[in-house]
Order: sequence, then C-alpha cells, then structure tokens
Amino acid sequence: MTLCIRNALHLEAPVDLLVDGDHVVSMTPAGHVPPPEGCEIFEARGLVLMPSLIDAHVHLREPGYEYKETVATGLEAAARGGFGSVMCMANTRPVNDNAAVTTYMLSQAAKSHPNGPRLYPMAAATIGLKGQEIAPLAELAEAGCRAVSNDGVPISSSEIMRRVMEYAADLGLVMSDHCEDPTLAPGWLMNEGVASGQLGLKGQPVVGEALQAARDIMLAEYLRLPVHIAHVSCAMTVDIIRWGKARGVAVSAETCPHYLLLDETAMEDYNTACKVSPPLRSAADREALVKAIADGTIDIIVTDHAPHALHEKETSMDEAMKGFTGLDVALSLIWGLVHDMAICEADLHRLCCRRPAEIFHLPCNGFAPGDPADFILFDPAEAWTPSVNNLYSKGHNTPFLGQELRGRVKHHWIGGVRLF
Repeated sequence: MTLCIRNALHLEAPVDLLVDGDHVVSMTPAGHVPPPEGCEIFEARGLVLMPSLIDAHVHLREPGYEYKETVATGLEAAARGGFGSVMCMANTRPVNDNAAVTTYMLSQAAKSHPNGPRLYPMAAATIGLKGQEIAPLAELAEAGCRAVSNDGVPISSSEIMRRVMEYAADLGLVMSDHCEDPTLAPGWLMNEGVASGQLGLKGQPVVGEALQAARDIMLAEYLRLPVHIAHVSCAMTVDIIRWGKARGVAVSAETCPHYLLLDETAMEDYNTACKVSPPLRSAADREALVKAIADGTIDIIVTDHAPHALHEKETSMDEAMKGFTGLDVALSLIWGLVHDMAICEADLHRLCCRRPAEIFHLPCNGFAPGDPADFILFDPAEAWTPSVNNLYSKGHNTPFLGQELRGRVKHHWIGGVRLF
C-alpha cells in the first residue's frame, strides 16, 4: 500500500514522505507533489519526522534474567522509544557464547515482534565472558550475531584482545570493548574524586577507563583493524580517541545520555538509582562528552539499557546493581540537547541512526528512494513524566524517574508497517 506522511517537519522544514510497501519512494517539500490517487494520507502537522533509531548497546536479559526484562518487553520499550534496531549484549544466563543462545534470542524476537524492532545479538568475545578462551565466533556469526563484546567484563589480557579483534575482523564483525582496568580500584562504587571523598565511597579513577581504551586503539593501529570503544564516560578517554582518529586508526566510540546530562553529584545522599558502570564522572567530563558528540569524536549515542528489578536498586550502595533502563526515555533526553542547542537535529540523526548503521553494517533510513521505510513521528512539545505506570520496559531503574521530560514518540513504522 502507498502511504503519504503529509506536512511533517524534517530538519525544521515541512515535508511530505511517500512510502510504497516497505521502502521510501520520495521525500519532498510539503505540498509540492500531489500524492498518487488512492494513497493513504497520514496528517503529521506539528510532528517531527525522523528515521527509526539504532541502539547499539542494550541488555535484554533473556535468557536467564527474565524477571528484569524479556526480549518481548525490551523490544516493546525500544519501539515506543523510537528504536527500529537494537543490538543486545551477551551477558545472559547462559551467556551468548554459542549458536543455540543466539538462535533462541532471535526466535523470541520473531515471535513477539515479527515486524520489528529488529534484534541483532552481540556475540560473547570469550567463553562465559571469563576473558580466557575465545568464543566460537564463526558459529555465532553464522547464527546471526553482528558484533562481538565482552561487555561488563573487561578483557585484561592484551593477547586475548588481539586475537579476538583478528578473529572478529575475519568474520566481518566489529569488536566493542568495555574499557576498564579491572586491577585498578576493584570494588568501586562511583567516580573517584571530590564527591567520592565527601561521601566516603570507593571511587574508580578515570584513568582506569582511559588505559584500556589506549591499549585497544594502539592494537587497532598495529593490526590495522577496527575497534569500538563502549560507553565512554570521561574526558581523558575522549582525548585518547581523538588522538587515535588523528593517526588514522579505525576507532569508533559511543556514549550514553546519562553521561551527557548527569555528573557525580547525582550520587549525593547515597542515591543508588545513580549507580552505573562506568560511573557518572565530573562536570568537566560531562562537558567534554557533549563537545565530543558535537564534533564527531564520539560517533554514536547508545542507551546501555540495563534493566534491574526494584529490590536490586533499592538496597545498600554496596549491594545495589549498576545500570539504568534507557530505551523508553533516551530520545526525550537527547532531544533536550537539541532544544538546548548543544547539538542540532541533524547531529541526532547522525549519532543515533546513520553512524551506528555504518559502524555495524545495519540497514538505515536516510529518506532516499529505496531506503527502508523505518521512521517515527515525534511530538517535540509533549511533556511527560516517566513513572512505573508509563514505561514499557520491566525495569524502572532510571535516575530520570519522576522528572518532567519534553518530547515523545507518537507513531512508529518499521518496514512500512505501523506499530502504533
């Protein structure tokens, strides 16, 4: 069926989008080209037209931790948050280090969301995420994995890291690394700095992240292979990534909305809702990250969606799990950066759609003829407050719970099929 989205705003200009089946036919200035006879008309005046977003870093918990999240609930949160594709991490139970787990994840996605969002599992880099023996990456790639990561468990052995990068590259997979020196400040609870001293909590220094990022980038240069730096949280790592890119290294990097909007002072009053890995850093680190997404040093924004049950966050600081749920709220948070002119709308499309598609070789809608008809209509004026009653994820563990946000996804099409 032919569909015309009429009078939507795209990059601040009114446009009409013509879709035929699962692909884009054209996007033209509003009113310039009459829609074909018999075309379905959808009036979108006042709504912003964007491509469906890509989240290259989520934890869907299934199999093994279904009490936190399932593939079905996670993909529903993704759809409602504007994401048409998500890449899920391997730290499930059992770990996604064999084809059976990958196949199970994909079958759960097909069963619950046959029209999308699309799920792209990440293979575990090592067996059991233990960092000792490389996982059977060829088997995992054949089963449907699109990238490799030991996320949450840094690979301390440079030899293992080298071999994973080489093996992954041979298969056309990108290695995404959780950068943390596990021997530096084990048992940390927050960023090491003035705030940790005042609160009497063990902190992790920024150099713990930057050291491993530097190792990865030097390995990538030596091997002439790509590497992706996960959830960058501090200015020192940004500087190292900028150095690597200036040398021509094929390094890409991501950060998350919470590192762009919050800093370590959010941990005041021992707020376990703000405990995350890597930790929230200093105000200066936050400012450096905002500059880095604007100038392209950091390539993409991801959610690092990490849902937890209520009892896992509402406990002592020592026992509280690290991580935030993010799929439901991410676009509203990023739109706040657009509203504040820290980035522009075109930057948002680059950070959340085009660049993740380029890095991980995923389909992407650039609104050119023939592109996949994956798009959302977003109301930039709608104010809403995240609560346990309006989040689609099972996890409600976000520090933005109860805070008024502006902007919300109203409609979503994937492959030309309207989800809501």
